[in-house]
Amino acid sequence: MGGHEQNYVEEAFRTNWIAPLGPNVDLFEQAIQNYVKQDVHVAALSTGTAAIHLGLELLGVSKGDEVLCQSFTFSASANPIMYLGATPVFVDSEISTWNMCPVLLREAIVDRISKGKKPKAIVAVHLYGMPYQVMEIRAVADEFEIPIVEDSAEALGSSYKGNNCSSFGDIGILSFNGNKIITTSGGGALVTKNGDIKQKAVFLATQARDNAPHYQHSHVGYNYRMSNVLAGIGRGQMEVLDDRVAARRSNFDFYKSSLDNFEEVEFLNEPDGFFSNRWLSCILTPTYEIRETIRLALLEEDIESRPLWKPMHCQPIFEKFPNYVNGISEELFQRGLCLPSGSNLNSTDLERVVTIIIKELTR
Repeated sequence: MGGHEQNYVEEAFRTNWIAPLGPNVDLFEQAIQNYVKQDVHVAALSTGTAAIHLGLELLGVSKGDEVLCQSFTFSASANPIMYLGATPVFVDSEISTWNMCPVLLREAIVDRISKGKKPKAIVAVHLYGMPYQVMEIRAVADEFEIPIVEDSAEALGSSYKGNNCSSFGDIGILSFNGNKIITTSGGGALVTKNGDIKQKAVFLATQARDNAPHYQHSHVGYNYRMSNVLAGIGRGQMEVLDDRVAARRSNFDFYKSSLDNFEEVEFLNEPDGFFSNRWLSCILTPTYEIRETIRLALLEEDIESRPLWKPMHCQPIFEKFPNYVNGISEELFQRGLCLPSGSNLNSTDLERVVTIIIKELTR
């Protein structure tokens, strides 16, 4: 916590604003808008997953549609496609950012159209805080007039060519889950440059109640709005976001400077114009065996590390769906490891991690 969160939460209790509306919600949304810039509108929601769900619905995705989705991601990027009765079509990564490959994306769209099924939307992800190839993905999307849901769950504080992530898609989403760079305990947000879309999102997120003196509903709604209490935490967290980004980037720099001389360790560097919040510091090893040796050595010392995301097209729940793959995400999963990356790590913590890794690499 940054220090002011408790003040805002106490304010919610003192004024009896506990429900999913109130001053903290409004001011948290305003803080996000001021940070992202680009004249965006923000709807604070219960989770980032809820934001993807609403975003897809607002873009017209419904039962029987197809949605292109980055395969190398967490399942929450794809699950909302299933909520709507649509079919996920998975697209593999390119190596410079580990995100959706624009070439494969175009191939997938052409092939789906040839099969009589033009995709209804694209879910592109800024994985581990590294922006995807924004211009290239946008060019493909515009060519075929397919809207983008920009999954920035891991990328608040990241930017591309000076503009902040969550401002590039037709609809952007953020997550404030407990493991994100800032947290509201649980929470998310939908980001859009269209004020009408924000209002529609808020309407659907608050059970889609019609404007009537009684409870009347003409649409299926959801209980997706963020509470005034949790938004108070978010207000305090936004005040320290830049500090959190600096801490995460410092972690990455320490790992890189300490391990860069070992040919068994590879880091994902920022392409020109890309700025990553380094939500997680990740390494690539030459083989699965070396990755596991490092992971188990850390675990032996009660230090958690974790393999990179298992691609969605390899997951039991999604493996039956169409996919356009080049092997990159599967290789990243086999060779990649997320190192401890918390904003509260100190130099002793980081040195401990590095010492164990070096010991295993020099056996």
